[in-house]
Amino acid sequence: MAISELDLPTGVVAHSSANPQRQAELMADNVAKALAYAVQTHGVASLVVSGGRSPIAFFEALSIRELNWSKVQISLADERWVPATNPASNEGLVRRHLLQNAAREAWLIGLYHPAEFLEQAASLADHALAQLQRPIDVLILGMGDDGHTASLFPGNPKLAHALRDDCLERCLPMQAPVDPQARLTMTYPLLAGARMQCLAIQGADKLETLRAALNVDPLQMPIRAFLYSPLEIYWCP
Repeated sequence: MAISELDLPTGVVAHSSANPQRQAELMADNVAKALAYAVQTHGVASLVVSGGRSPIAFFEALSIRELNWSKVQISLADERWVPATNPASNEGLVRRHLLQNAAREAWLIGLYHPAEFLEQAASLADHALAQLQRPIDVLILGMGDDGHTASLFPGNPKLAHALRDDCLERCLPMQAPVDPQARLTMTYPLLAGARMQCLAIQGADKLETLRAALNVDPLQMPIRAFLYSPLEIYWCP
């Protein structure tokens, strides 16, 4: 199955690349243009990215694009509640692979904060996100095999609240089904308000997950809540 065979909602744009490196380069080109336009039009740009292993090529490609990085804020759609020095940290991943080269001048707004409880850490992250330029200029999402995105996991007691259009919190605590279980996630209104929204997926299995998500409730597969215009899907085999 190819992504062109999916019955995507009106306005959702699909980009197909031959391999992961071409996918990363295409995304980097398009994201850099959007960030440069945001800086030019309102003086600052905000970029929210996701973690995991698959974004590394994109991060490294974007890090060498020339733009006024000192005017770019970078934050995370979600985070594992571990210090940036922990190998599982999304912030650590961003620091190693994106905040390099030309992009080293960008301003990172991390979600991790030490606290006694995860709920306190989420409150601190929510407060820190008040600094983030909104609406977000560019959002990069990933998708798990269960249809989760960011750390919006099916079956989580807080999921319905996090997906509400009128959710007031910018960040909420979540529990993942895999370690590290303690997570922090941006909520739906903050994420879905982004001017440019990108979903990056690779392989036939993820394409099948996406196909399934088109026909279910967002509480079953949370990525469904984002499958509307202005989403751009970047896929490669």
